[in-house]
Amino acid sequence: MATTPGQGPLTGVRVVELAGIGPGPFAAMLLADLGADVVRVDRPGGTGLAIDTAYDITNRNKRSVIVDLKSPDGPARVLDLAARADILIEGYRPGVAERLGVGPEACHARNPALVYGRMTGWGQDGPLAERAGHDIAYIAVTGTLGMIGNPDEPPAVPANLVGDYAGGSLYLVVGVLAALHHARATGAGQVVDAAIVDGTTHLSAMIHGMLAAGGWQDRRGANLLDGGCPYYGTYETADGRYMAVGALEPQFYDDFLRLLGVEDFGSARKDFSLWGELRDAVAARFKSRTRDEWTAVFEGSDACVAPVLSLREAPRHPHLAARGTFTDHGGITQPAPAPRFSATPTAVRTGPAQPGADTADVARDWDVPDLVKHQEPTKGLE
Repeated sequence: MATTPGQGPLTGVRVVELAGIGPGPFAAMLLADLGADVVRVDRPGGTGLAIDTAYDITNRNKRSVIVDLKSPDGPARVLDLAARADILIEGYRPGVAERLGVGPEACHARNPALVYGRMTGWGQDGPLAERAGHDIAYIAVTGTLGMIGNPDEPPAVPANLVGDYAGGSLYLVVGVLAALHHARATGAGQVVDAAIVDGTTHLSAMIHGMLAAGGWQDRRGANLLDGGCPYYGTYETADGRYMAVGALEPQFYDDFLRLLGVEDFGSARKDFSLWGELRDAVAARFKSRTRDEWTAVFEGSDACVAPVLSLREAPRHPHLAARGTFTDHGGITQPAPAPRFSATPTAVRTGPAQPGADTADVARDWDVPDLVKHQEPTKGLE
């Protein structure tokens, strides 16, 4: 695969991604979407992710080389790349990169300006730093998981969006870009410790402020933004689908009541004693028509009501279709790069990088000729 023309504000930035699963690849995808030249260092045999690599969208806009870090010259090849990179991302447990010979000290010896991004769930230190985990455990201990769901049911699992990607990937990207700004100003690189527990906790800053002020109850389904409020939540429609309501402000609330046909509840907005009655009335009205019928009723209004769409329905939503929020590339419908830039537009330039497919091109473009040497894989991969 030949080098693709630079597109996006990070054109010219070189990133090394030591292959893993979850938040690390997503963070590297975001950097690639923004125009960075991301080289993913895949291991022989892959990462164990149960998906055909041709469909792994988190590897789009990247190039891939295969390096066996267990082979005698494997670490040297990664250090050759690190010497020419601006950013390196790894998601091993603490200490593993050091044991493999590609930790921060070894990389900074070759490239003092390198930004070394570390993506973990628990962080580089603390009692749980050495333990295994996944998104659901990380968000559980932060109090975030316990906020989500109905009060009389177990907490609802928000896929792996809140921990892995919001609290993990996005904080890693912010961190490495901030550190890159510092490195370019001073010539000094540094290590960025991005822990999902830290990022997910940080996401709840406003809620903790409300909790301290007495404006948030420390339990599910009892607050303005967690489904406890009858005009901020979801309701089933006649066809078993759902509508989402977020009519918080007075003018939006009035529009909502009028279009739903329950104008008599104008005083219930701030009267908690009427919230149960209001919820029942709203639920009954929504059950009287289908989701698409209610969508038509609220279309063009400021009632802050929207249909709850499935993953396959979302690309066809008129607003998302008009904006090109989704795009098709290589036969795969996928989210388009975000955010958008007026002077340096982004795009899906290439499909998912196939392991090792770009070794020769990267060796040439990054001037790392030893990369193309044959390396026999060995057993005992991390």
